Amino acid sequence: MKKILFCGGGSAGHVIPNIALIEELKEFHCCYMGTDGIEEKICKDNGIEFFKFDAVKFVRGKFLCNLAIPFKLFKSIKQAKKIMNEIRPDLIFCKGGYVCIPPTFAGKKLNIPVLTHESDIDAGLANKIIASKCRKVLTAFPQTATKFKNGKFVGTPMRKSLFNRNRAEAKKLLQLDDRPTLIVFGGGSGSKIINDNIRAVAFDLCKKINILHLCGKGNKLNTNIYGYRQIEFADDMGAVYACADYAVARCGSNSANELIALKIPTLFIPLENSASRGDQVKNAEYFLSEGLCRVLREKDLNDDSLKKEITEIFNDDKLKTALDKSKIECGNNAILNEIRLALR
Repeated sequence: MKKILFCGGGSAGHVIPNIALIEELKEFHCCYMGTDGIEEKICKDNGIEFFKFDAVKFVRGKFLCNLAIPFKLFKSIKQAKKIMNEIRPDLIFCKGGYVCIPPTFAGKKLNIPVLTHESDIDAGLANKIIASKCRKVLTAFPQTATKFKNGKFVGTPMRKSLFNRNRAEAKKLLQLDDRPTLIVFGGGSGSKIINDNIRAVAFDLCKKINILHLCGKGNKLNTNIYGYRQIEFADDMGAVYACADYAVARCGSNSANELIALKIPTLFIPLENSASRGDQVKNAEYFLSEGLCRVLREKDLNDDSLKKEITEIFNDDKLKTALDKSKIECGNNAILNEIRLALR
């Protein structure tokens, strides 16, 4: 049985898409290489063989912190190479993030083919660094593929459990009534600015709808607003999406593509450039240009603007029509085809 070594970490957004692919690659032995971060926990929870090593993280805007990177990187590559000599993978599949750099360099030295996937419209630094060492750079957005000589557009990997869920069962599970439901989430750890503003308008909105608010760990508040339900984190996003008639969310590529593939009218509030590398703003601008969402920037976010945008999305027939016609869908089949081709 051929072996595939997956890598990617630093955030759940680099790990969950890999899990989605591993779930469909039953004919191969799939294992994972990463740090002792979130990727180790997710892999253990899913029963995936895990190999730990010390990756090197570039700290943006802090020159002195990065001076030792060449020496640490050499050590990480050596460590990754040792692990690969033990497990002897036939293919390495990367999902971006700094965790992927050492395994890619080590794999290249050992003549192991490498595929990488880029989720965002503007490629991350790690994928830019490793692109020339990869057989192909697979991308979630068509125009991203054109930025690489070996780029190919395939779409976004998504867990099959997100699709074709029973709405009535999901609403019962999440304790929601039969009214339309707005889901709100601000990334894995929640967003204070989104949390504060949605709570400020929840009383008025919940006169007509339910709000299911994924507020992040430690962010729940005591409230008795009828129809307003808070949960810190959802282990089953498929159930959350099944309840959703509308959404308010950040614009990380994975969740944004999921919401659009599921035809859920969404108001994106992207993480601003000052708090990230600007990928969410560019993702949101792309989806907006295609007519597939509404966007509210943080600088314009307040109680009134949020309530206005949410109210307008309820009756935005143009948006609903665009979503119905959208060709954005689960990219698993195209990605799995590339993996199988690389293993021939």
